[in-house]
Amino acid sequence: MKANWVQTVAGAAIVACLAVSAAPAQAPMAAPPDQPASAQIAPGQLDQMLAPIALYPDELLGQVLMAAGYPLEVVEADRWLQDPANAKLAGDQLTAALDQQSWDPSVKSLVAFPRILNMMNGQLDWTESLGEAFIDDPDAVMDAVQRLRRQAQAAGKLRSNAQELVTDQDGEITIEPASAQTVYVPDYEPAVVYGPWPYPDWPPYYFPDYWDNCAFDDFGYCWVGAPIIIPLWGWDHWDWRNHRIDIDRGRFTGLNRGRPPIGGGAWDHDPSHRGNVPYQSPAARERFQGILTHPGGLGATQGYPTGAGRSVPSISRLPPAFQSYGAGAAARTQADRGQSSRATMPSYRPISPGRMPRGGAPLGRGAGRR
Repeated sequence: MKANWVQTVAGAAIVACLAVSAAPAQAPMAAPPDQPASAQIAPGQLDQMLAPIALYPDELLGQVLMAAGYPLEVVEADRWLQDPANAKLAGDQLTAALDQQSWDPSVKSLVAFPRILNMMNGQLDWTESLGEAFIDDPDAVMDAVQRLRRQAQAAGKLRSNAQELVTDQDGEITIEPASAQTVYVPDYEPAVVYGPWPYPDWPPYYFPDYWDNCAFDDFGYCWVGAPIIIPLWGWDHWDWRNHRIDIDRGRFTGLNRGRPPIGGGAWDHDPSHRGNVPYQSPAARERFQGILTHPGGLGATQGYPTGAGRSVPSISRLPPAFQSYGAGAAARTQADRGQSSRATMPSYRPISPGRMPRGGAPLGRGAGRR
């Protein structure tokens, strides 16, 4: 689905949010009669949301899903890349500069893929909803990814090639880079690669503007490559059967400024990187909101930044099930606050990637960023 449609829906949700903003800050939102406190998102909505990224290489997909839970840091990282001095960094210089940032390792790793980071920032409401869906029900999200991959495979649009290795083993489809030096990211039209779409009420999202005039091959893909940068790549691995992302604890800790992952060997959402962006779903609020706001919460006990310089006025909570987007504005509001050290940085604006020839062009550092 075109980005402007998503933005229209987001605008309507923001208006609805503002209409109830006069309610007392501590008053909980009452659930409609006969509606469970935590509504599950429908499979069609999950497929709609995941359609643009379900065919990404596994490790990159994992980084996107993890980072989506930290929308403020996504905004900050994308703006950080708009500084010309940062935009030209590559290799060891880039990783050294990222060591100075407090962002989650998933957000740091996406700096190596600036077009994806810019897409997540530009479609911030989609990013927030994607992140909360993964936080609330990772099993359902992983099942949706596999469902979409099987659909693309059945349509004859997912198979190994020069850019990626596709493996179907025991009913689980994995996608890995074919090269040890380059990650090729597919841009594709969901209406083409997935074949007939089974959910007419939830047509698949599609955000083409961040890839410009990329030339598509006969299978409906445009391939854009990014060099693999160690240690930003290879620290997360999917365990599809057990519905989890396994984390290389040592490498994650190194990226996280010496702080180990809170989930041990398997990924778990870390609310200290949330930056006080409110959770939309009741389940996430119940699980994490006290940790964010309590002075003795997780961030304080582990030495994480707990939102200093990032606070915003309280806003009304949005309804569950992610049917109405619109809280993305809160992350941008927070990114505009407490940024005195970046006062000279250009203000946010969507960046149109440069033209890419047939067969793909570098998506990574210095690749048509400006």
